[in-house]
Amino acid sequence: MTEKIPAAMKAVVTRGHGGFEMLDYTDVPVPAPAPGEVLLRVLACGLNNTDVWNREARYGTDRDPEARTGVGRTEGRWPRTQGCDVVGRIVAVGAGVDPARVGERILCNFMMYGDPAVNLGFAGSLGTSRDGGYAEYTTVPATNAYKVDDIPLSDAELATFPCAYITGEHMLDAAGVKAGEMVVVTGSSGGAGSAIVQLAHARGAETLAITSARWRGDVAKLGSRHVVLRDQGDLYEQAAAALKGRVVDVAADVVGGAAFRDLLALLRAGGRYVTAGAIGGPVVPFDLRTMYLKKLTLYGVSVGYPKHFEAMLSHIRAGKLKPLLAKTYPLAKFREAQELFVSKGFFGNIVVIPGA
Repeated sequence: MTEKIPAAMKAVVTRGHGGFEMLDYTDVPVPAPAPGEVLLRVLACGLNNTDVWNREARYGTDRDPEARTGVGRTEGRWPRTQGCDVVGRIVAVGAGVDPARVGERILCNFMMYGDPAVNLGFAGSLGTSRDGGYAEYTTVPATNAYKVDDIPLSDAELATFPCAYITGEHMLDAAGVKAGEMVVVTGSSGGAGSAIVQLAHARGAETLAITSARWRGDVAKLGSRHVVLRDQGDLYEQAAAALKGRVVDVAADVVGGAAFRDLLALLRAGGRYVTAGAIGGPVVPFDLRTMYLKKLTLYGVSVGYPKHFEAMLSHIRAGKLKPLLAKTYPLAKFREAQELFVSKGFFGNIVVIPGA
């Protein structure tokens, strides 16, 4: 049966760079799918750091880390309905899309792709260059809508995966993580860090997870061989003692800050460091001698490509990834949800449910 599509819907519209006052829960028109697109009734949408940093203009520039810029280090495009981690049901299709797809439950790859020679092939994303999932309906290219009717997880559980896990998979792919290697993972209680721990294990690697005392028990359940506490003494000495001479092949870092020096010190000669975030501080202490004397390789990663999204889905289907759902909120309480998200007073991921 064809679902009746309303003319208007509820959405959280971000009005510009600024604080929570820029979040407006309001009525907006339901979008129509363009050729090659599908219209989704949003079932769940996960929260992520990109939305916050974009709203707060926290991306800096190559020469000024304090410059106020959004994603891509440019001025944000406002107003915008943010939200990229979308689970939805196809309710209509645009020209050129098989009508038989109506009714599919899908998980979105939120990234749009273009010429690899331009901006590394990234051409925009849900919630940044086009409206996303903090709404009752949204549109996406049909090629970005992956059918997940066969995955026995709830909508909210599926919405914990996309941004964190596609980025984590890209990080491990870039660093060439192999079975049997030891990977140090920072921020292991957060969405990205906990994703990297699980994805490393899916590759057969071992992990040393760094977290705070509050989340030690939760992180330990992810199966890391060692859990080290960043707020309980010298980080390097704790890690070295736990490793007992075992070398570290890769440091997967989404925190940055003062721990950066310790991560490089832990790496073996010829080791690899990879980052896709800096929640602990983007400007880090860096001794170039450590890099060249140990012949280290440093990688920078931003989100991921279709192969990383598809690898993530393969791991989910194989039961190798556990959804870490901390809490759900109705869309009407989005500000409350994002306030908790910013506080970091939770383990895993937070998801909003439109229409709840």
